[in-house]
Formats: sequence, C-alpha cells, structure tokens
Amino acid sequence: MRKALALAEMSAGVASPNPPVGCVVVRDGRILSKGWHEYRSRLHAEANALAAARTDVRGATAYVTLEPCVHYGRTPPCAAALIAAGIRRVVVAREDPNPQVKGKGISALRSAGVEVEVGLLQLEAGRVIEPFACHVITGVPLVVSKVGMSLDGRIAAGGDRSDRITSEASHEFSQRLRLQLDALLVGIGTILVDDPRLSYRGKLPKARPLIAVVLDSDLRTPPAARIFQERPPEGSVLIYCRPDAPAARRGELQGKGACLIPVDHGSKGLDLRQVLRDLAARDILGVLVEGGSRIHWSFVSADLVDKFYFIMAPVVLGGDRAVHAVGGEGFASVEAAPPYRITGEFRAGNDLILETYPKASRSILSPWL
Repeated sequence: MRKALALAEMSAGVASPNPPVGCVVVRDGRILSKGWHEYRSRLHAEANALAAARTDVRGATAYVTLEPCVHYGRTPPCAAALIAAGIRRVVVAREDPNPQVKGKGISALRSAGVEVEVGLLQLEAGRVIEPFACHVITGVPLVVSKVGMSLDGRIAAGGDRSDRITSEASHEFSQRLRLQLDALLVGIGTILVDDPRLSYRGKLPKARPLIAVVLDSDLRTPPAARIFQERPPEGSVLIYCRPDAPAARRGELQGKGACLIPVDHGSKGLDLRQVLRDLAARDILGVLVEGGSRIHWSFVSADLVDKFYFIMAPVVLGGDRAVHAVGGEGFASVEAAPPYRITGEFRAGNDLILETYPKASRSILSPWL
C-alpha cells in the first residue's frame, strides 16, 4: 500500500480534476504490475495497472489507494475491470467520498465474490485526495493558506519593497503545494508591490497550468504585470472585480489574456464565497492563498480557510511599520478568534513549518471532525 501511495503522490500533479490514485497488483508476494492515474490518458490507476501486467493476474491482490469506481464516466468502471480480470482480493486505503461511488465500488466487488479490506493507511490516503474530497463533498475548493513570516509574525519590514524572509527549502515546499493545488490566489496589493509570476516552478510534472487568481476590485492590475508572461492565454489568469469596475481597464487586461469575473462587492470587499463557487465551477479542486496580509484576514475572518501553513524564519523584524502576517481589523478578543489545531511541524532548512487546521475547516482531515 505504501508503494501504491507513492504512485498516487506521483499522480498529484497530473490527475486533476480527478483524484490522484495509485494501484499495485501482487501475487505470492511479488509485484505483478502497478499504475497511477493521469487525467490526459483517461485510464484510471486500476486499469493502468491491469494493462501493464505481463502475466495473468487471476487470483492476485490489488492494493488501491481509493475505492474503485463503479460508474461510467470518461472510462468504464474500475470495479468491473478488476472483477473481469479475476482479481481475488482488493485492499482499499480509503472509501471514495464522491457520492456517485461512496461504498458502491466496495459493494460491487464483494457481491462478485471478491474479498475486500478497507482502511489500510487511510490517513495517508486522505492527504493525497484532500482537495478532491473537499470539492466533491462541499462543492467548493479546498482553501489552503500559506504565509512566510518572521518569528514575530511579520511578512515584510515595511516600505515599498517586500524581500523574501524564508529559506530556499521553504520555497521548494511552496512549489510542492503549487503542484498539488490548481490555483494560486493573491490580492492586488501583492501584484502592485511584488509583481510575482504566480507560476509553478517545481521539478515534478504538472499537467494543468497553475491558475493565477487576483482579487482586484477596481482593476488596478498593470497590463505589464509578470503574471501575463509565459502563460497559456486562455483562462490561466482570473481577475475578480466589482461589477462597476472601470471599463477603461477591461480591454487592456482582456487583451493580455485575463478573464475578468465580476462578483458582488460589499463593505468587506469582494464576496469570497462567490469567488470560491466560481472557481469550483471551473473544476478548481484546491486553491492556495498566498496573501497578502489583508487577503489572509479576509479568508480567516470569513471562516473560509481549511488548512493554514505558517512558515517561520529565525529572524525578528520588529517595528511599527512591519507588515503583519494577517492584517485587517483583527478580532476583538481571544474568545472571538477562531481556534486552530496544529497537526504537524517540520523543518525546511532553518525554517519551522506549522501545519494547522481552523475549527471551521471543511477538510476530510480536519482534527475537529
């Protein structure tokens, strides 16, 4: 199963909008074949593993990280394929959260006389499909926030420039998040101050272009911004604005390939729930929120964050002008602030990374569930 999970992790950047899945077929202690899912190739992990076998697999055991599907989509159901191949036993790490499948694949296998075991390395399998599960259960993407900051919770020293605080190892960790998720979201402040590319620059393959999402009420994004460089032109830059945003800027930005999406605007800014629903309709399974300070506050205060990574560099900035990791008006008291639970802590170079879940998290891995 650990080998199957490693295959599923290889699938993380190439499976979306389907879930990443791995499968290993074994008989008499020997691996006969293995497979993982790539969206472009259509075949699911089980079908790929069966196709890769160079011998008869009858009587073998299939280790699968996610319950085999039982419905017809772009491909025939995998449960039926395993039954037809004569697989005797199937070990499933996790039940599929998709209502079209949930338990039905397991039932179909058992009805055909196949021995099925469920739950081996269930937590690890859940981590691989976390964005897919959130999307298919709630109808909106998994929202993962990430902030690189000093020990005293600052993301910049103030002034007109923003230097990177965290290490190169933390930068590589950020690229892994960009590999696993479909979109990267920032506010217009980040665009104007940092002029980021908002692209994926990791070493592993990513099939879908990372979608750049900018919250820009008044369409202040410069047409010369780096987010428009080296990108497929169609739909890879989404700018959410107020319905009455200046018409004079629309043509310039659309000419650069930006897709402008008007959403409701109130006293607290753009309607973030409307933004998330629109992203979900575009098959965005997970979105990485990288700031800045006010954007983090907007998501935190609206209880829209599912997971938050705090990357702390061993430096203290201090000063009244330094920019807080989470800005905005803040909560009136400790009691009013949403509680978080730390589920992991690890090093990246000299930095410390905390993996946390707020109480309002909708993730299948939330420790609050």
